[in-house]
Amino acid sequence: MRLINSIFKILKLSGNREKVVRNVYWAVSGKVVQIASGLLVGILVARYLGPEQFGLMNYVISYVMLFSILATFGLDGIEVRELSKHEADKGALLGTAFGLRLLFASIALVLILTTLILFESDRYTFTMVMVYSVSLIFSSLNVIRNYFTSIILNEYVVKSEIARTVLGALIKVVLLWAHCSLTWFIAASAFDIVLVAGGYVLSYRKKAPDSMAWRFDRATAGMLIRASFPLLLSGAAIVVYQKINAIMIRNMLDNAALGQFSAAAKLTEFSTFIPMMIAQTITPILVKVHEADSTRYLIKRQQFMDLIVWSGIGMAVAMSLLAYPAILVLYGREYASAIPVLQITAWRSIFMALAAASGQLIIIEGLQNWVILRNLMGCVVSIGLNWWLIPVWGIHGSAIAMVLSVACAGFFSHHVIRPYRFLVPIQWRAIFTGWRSIASAVRKRAVD
Repeated sequence: MRLINSIFKILKLSGNREKVVRNVYWAVSGKVVQIASGLLVGILVARYLGPEQFGLMNYVISYVMLFSILATFGLDGIEVRELSKHEADKGALLGTAFGLRLLFASIALVLILTTLILFESDRYTFTMVMVYSVSLIFSSLNVIRNYFTSIILNEYVVKSEIARTVLGALIKVVLLWAHCSLTWFIAASAFDIVLVAGGYVLSYRKKAPDSMAWRFDRATAGMLIRASFPLLLSGAAIVVYQKINAIMIRNMLDNAALGQFSAAAKLTEFSTFIPMMIAQTITPILVKVHEADSTRYLIKRQQFMDLIVWSGIGMAVAMSLLAYPAILVLYGREYASAIPVLQITAWRSIFMALAAASGQLIIIEGLQNWVILRNLMGCVVSIGLNWWLIPVWGIHGSAIAMVLSVACAGFFSHHVIRPYRFLVPIQWRAIFTGWRSIASAVRKRAVD
């Protein structure tokens, strides 16, 4: 908690500090439990299944993830922004967003089934993908999480997520003990989404105002669709350039190679969660600062970028240095080929931090109409580099493609997209001098 207070002193959000710090504390705590539990159980599952079956499991999840952006329709950021701004219309916003999410999740299921019929010849893989895809329907209830994020009360949903994480982990441990097949583990992964959706509903029923009835409003639906459509296209590009490597590795190499790559990718995800969580949690406060005082906002957005970027740099350095012992100790020598992959993908954390911080600023300033361009650049780079480098360097080439595609989307694209050029000096300053503002705040905190 003291560390979080020090972080928020950099932004000097004194009026809301106690509430915001508590929100960040719960958000980070929940994510730590989720990542730690998922990593621990995931490691046990990976060791149990071996690289080949572990690779197939990750192929199934990645396949469904390619369609998940349609199920969410890019609504997450827009929901948080609108719920933060409009106190009186929350019932209409929640009801409409939930209805839209259900509609688009159903369309995504139809598209998954269609593509499997057309392109997937393996009946077992076909069945596993359909089993996991059911989770898209229950992910519609993520609108409740966005509601609590908008009012800076993540505590209530995080508690339910922690309970779900522990229960889901116990289920997988039982499956390991019972020596169950891969089918059961994929079904358990889908059931995780059902558990967290149920937790969201219980938290909402307990804490939300009784008077706030959900209702579907056509005008609100039109507004949400218009605002989120650019983010839908952008999100589709993001999912493609983040998940297409798994699809291409499996089809250009084999399941075992994908298993090695996935082992490194799981640890890379751990190194990105801190900057991502800080960025998402601070955003509602920056929205209010942007509306209240434009001059103060200019200062806060630079401090925001400094903090996110240097948290990413710290995680990247640590993960790169610890790659060798981390893979051997956690996964075993069977996954030794994942070591150089992790040493490469660890640096993705820096560019993910740049992308996360700039993405939130883009939404706050209402510039999401051009976000598709930056993510399309990342998508094209990812597909092109994977197509070129996988036959040459195997999974190491895919790791390079992963880092460069995120760098292109979250950093270099801002140099060529005119509306986003204001981000260029902000990001460069964060990289080269951002540590000074953080160090200054830490010293001042120590003196106080």
